[in-house]
Amino acid sequence: MMNVSVTTTKFDLTDHELRQMCQLGVDYVDFGTGSSFPGVKEQGFPDLDELLKMKRKIRSFGLDINRVTLPDLSKNFMDQEEGSELELENSVQAVKVFGEAGIKIVRQRFAGDTFNYMTESYQARQRGGAIARGESLGFNKEPYETPTLEEHEQWWGQFREAYSKIVPVCEEYDVKLGMHPSDSPNHDTPFGGLGYRRIMDEFPSKNVGYIYCVGTRAEEGGSPLVLNEINHYGRKDRIFLVHFRNVRGSLPTAGAFEEALLDDGDMNMFKILLELRKVGYNGCLNPDHVPMMEGDRPDLDGNWAHSNIGWSYGSVGFAYSIGYIKALLAALVEFEG
Repeated sequence: MMNVSVTTTKFDLTDHELRQMCQLGVDYVDFGTGSSFPGVKEQGFPDLDELLKMKRKIRSFGLDINRVTLPDLSKNFMDQEEGSELELENSVQAVKVFGEAGIKIVRQRFAGDTFNYMTESYQARQRGGAIARGESLGFNKEPYETPTLEEHEQWWGQFREAYSKIVPVCEEYDVKLGMHPSDSPNHDTPFGGLGYRRIMDEFPSKNVGYIYCVGTRAEEGGSPLVLNEINHYGRKDRIFLVHFRNVRGSLPTAGAFEEALLDDGDMNMFKILLELRKVGYNGCLNPDHVPMMEGDRPDLDGNWAHSNIGWSYGSVGFAYSIGYIKALLAALVEFEG
């Protein structure tokens, strides 16, 4: 049975927040910011005791931790700056801490996996004045260059260096290492359509897979691409978490896209659910980027000012999205008889 998770960008979840998650029917929490954990600023990786304390608190509300984020690998590491190897050591230590805490999915972020300078972000006004994130190639009039082939392969060399150290530890601690696609999926981004598959080619371990973002991949190729990729990765049991977001348009067809409410984008989200069920997916569905509805507050991260990527107490958009997903899951059970 699939479950529902929500992302938080902070560590200190209050009783009010956890109680509201429970009331809405959330099953799991995903921690989306690697630097938010106690201990990271002090020693470079999370403090196990503080992590276990928060896990107990979350479980007391009938929820649990689904996915966490490792400390970031910065541009210094990707450029092989002196001393940056400590960043990788901290990520390895973080995997051990999360493994000891019984947390089963981690994500490693890499600097340079997106080319945000290629698009212009704008405020997309949708049904009834709901505000969503829009990205346009055409609105950006500034010249830009993408990496050369040599620069691209140098970047991948550092990616391989990192994964070659992290993957064995994930195997030892029974932790799954999931990667989110490049968002936005501009051409030549490392984790666009071709690079995303390359992860599994380079590291065929069963502990290596994907945080498959339905919306991000639709931005590159719409429903047909999403359904085909779910079939491809899902049959191999490499989808560890699904970001369940709808969008309008795509970069190849419209030169732009807009995130949308789950029932108001280009995709039929029930068809997405059927494909996930077909390949035996039993993980979490996370509403991910949620458009802002009347009374909602914009995300605190200026890079995502036109959507909510982190759980927000009292958010109408999150309540709508969670309820919609739970209704789809109930319909799926009835549909299957």
